Amino acid sequence: MVKKRMKYEQIIMGRFLERPNRFIAYVEIPGVADREKVHVKNTGRCKELLIPGAEVYLEKGTNPDRSTAYDLVAVQKGDRLVNMDSQAPNKVVGEWLLKEELISDISLIKPETTWGNSRFDFYVESAEERAFIEVKGVTLEEDGVVRFPDAPSERAVKHVEELIAAKKAGYKVYVIFVIQMKDVKYFLPNWGTQPAFGETLLKAHQAGVEIVALDCYVTPVSLEIAERVPVYFEEREAVAAGLSTPLLAYYDAHRRILPWREEPTPYRVWVSEIMLQQTRVEAVKPYFARFMEALPDIKSLAEAEEEQLLKLWEGLGYYSRVRNLGKAAQKVMSDYNGVMPSEVEELLKLPGIGSYTAGAISSIAYGKVAPAVDGNVLRVMSRIFKDDRDVLNTQVKKDWEMLLTYTMSKERPGDFNQAMMEIGAMVCVPNGAPKCDICPFAGICQAHLCGEELQYPYKAPKKQREIEERTVLILRDEDKTAIVKRPDKGLLAGMYEFPVMNGHVAEDKVINYLKERGLNALWITPLEDAKHIFSHKEWHMKGYMVRVDELSRGDVPADWLFVEPKETKVGYPIPTAYAKYMKYLQVTVGYEVFKEK
Repeated sequence: MVKKRMKYEQIIMGRFLERPNRFIAYVEIPGVADREKVHVKNTGRCKELLIPGAEVYLEKGTNPDRSTAYDLVAVQKGDRLVNMDSQAPNKVVGEWLLKEELISDISLIKPETTWGNSRFDFYVESAEERAFIEVKGVTLEEDGVVRFPDAPSERAVKHVEELIAAKKAGYKVYVIFVIQMKDVKYFLPNWGTQPAFGETLLKAHQAGVEIVALDCYVTPVSLEIAERVPVYFEEREAVAAGLSTPLLAYYDAHRRILPWREEPTPYRVWVSEIMLQQTRVEAVKPYFARFMEALPDIKSLAEAEEEQLLKLWEGLGYYSRVRNLGKAAQKVMSDYNGVMPSEVEELLKLPGIGSYTAGAISSIAYGKVAPAVDGNVLRVMSRIFKDDRDVLNTQVKKDWEMLLTYTMSKERPGDFNQAMMEIGAMVCVPNGAPKCDICPFAGICQAHLCGEELQYPYKAPKKQREIEERTVLILRDEDKTAIVKRPDKGLLAGMYEFPVMNGHVAEDKVINYLKERGLNALWITPLEDAKHIFSHKEWHMKGYMVRVDELSRGDVPADWLFVEPKETKVGYPIPTAYAKYMKYLQVTVGYEVFKEK
């Protein structure tokens, strides 16, 4: 097919004077007329283009019966030449279609085609497609961002609604925005001028209508399609789309070396991400190494006894996480032939895996485009966009996930997610002032530009934690101490603790309590108080060391076990809530275990 380029004939330059109505303007034409009435080939607002003194380009008309001898077709806006001929977009799209840039093997191009009650700019047939195309010219630009429409247009809304109907009827459907200028950043619906058009265009996009924006090479005598321009539906999509380049450059230069990053198998990514929930990276490192040594793969995890899992997890807290690891491993073995699924939808079916962990596994281990939005990412995004919504609200998290799905790096999704987490953990920190001087987003972060970083993110006040007063009894006979297994459900389920009395109890009541349970206290010594904070409650603990007569142990409760303290190191997982009392047995629990090595 012959490549053409739309051209004008007999173009001359003038200076814009005024525009009394949509159809005509007055122009000074040097050497021809001080004040010439001309026809404006664009009935839009064009207020930002047609300003007094602007350089305009006029085409000599061919109709001698018209009251205007010239058509205004282009205007110089700063260093940008803008074509404003409302008939030109259809012409250049027709030429562009002939080049088969949009649809291949075209057998028919029919302009101005009626379908039902609708009339579309083009109908195209090929071996593979039957397509309707609607064309819109775009002349409104500010700081490189172009918008449509520049004035309310019910006709434009109706056209898009009709395209949705054609899509539902089985046609391939396109809306093509011809940007009548070059070198723009991106296209947006003009929500401020006509929200109804933006809503309808978004609805069309969601219905499968393809939205295409094309900029143009513009000269005073010609117009030609150049290349595609990004289409976004709101400003924050455009900002988010610009995050990848500076983010990944920062990550490549500053990424931490972490054991699960250096060998990102699905199993290692999964275990590390579960461990990292609510836990610092440095604290996780030794736990991760020990876990991988004891349970190197999904099969071994699926076969592990719960007490072994709890012991490996001892000190990390939130013990339901490790129970769910075990359950999920069993499900992977039974339902997925021992292979961790790669798609987010399948990962979400596994116990203990939510949207964040599913996104992390899918993107990091499998390279899938899936966002992983945790507290770090929520904080970063809230500050970049000065978003004052409650980050603890589930819908807010879903909104950020949807935005990042469209705008995150498609080539390096795993690195994108890890880089966002890295920025949140090391730069846009949760406590104290963020390190904005080294942040790759400093130039676009709205909170930083306003000096309001610490006002974001917003979190609705939590309910006050419930306080429980407990009296902890360290019962020792000659060489053993008493422990009790907690219930199989609820807080710290299945772990072991010392015998506990409700409330803060005096020594005489402790002695009577033990006597009722068949134990004779030889002596009792008060220990220091302790406090442990859970997410929803606090334990305020008072402690006693009690020496009991081992000969009187015959009637103690059946669930009280007397074990040698060293046995708790390997056989009985004890929560770090009791760390202050474990030291009286010369036994360490949790992270302190690793400090001994």
